[in-house]
Amino acid sequence: MNQNKLKHLEFIQLTITRMNVNSFLVKGWLITLVAAVFVLSQKDANVHFLWFAPFATILFWSLDSSFLSSERKYRSLYDDVRQLDENQIDFSMSTSNYEGGRNSFIMCLLSWTILLFYPVIFISSIIAASFLNH
Repeated sequence: MNQNKLKHLEFIQLTITRMNVNSFLVKGWLITLVAAVFVLSQKDANVHFLWFAPFATILFWSLDSSFLSSERKYRSLYDDVRQLDENQIDFSMSTSNYEGGRNSFIMCLLSWTILLFYPVIFISSIIAASFLNH
């Protein structure tokens, strides 16, 4: 394999890694935020704070899905670049050719890696907010 192809694949892999790390951090921040909301609502006896948790969950769910969509687009780009000949390497990082299908935002919103995490927090926070509000 030539140097240009390896370097291009490294650039793409670094971007994929960054998207994956961002996704992990978003999940961690959501857990921290939801826990803080529950602690603050108990401490100050203001249970209306609890309704912030489901709202925040939806925002973080969307953000994480966006990162997953970008990661999938770069994985598709990686797959195409690895099959290119040396004279075709142009170091392009454009993912515009990979917008649809499983790389779309909607498909990522409904991905198993996303659905096993965010709906659980969303439903739990709604139940907790409803239960503690009465």
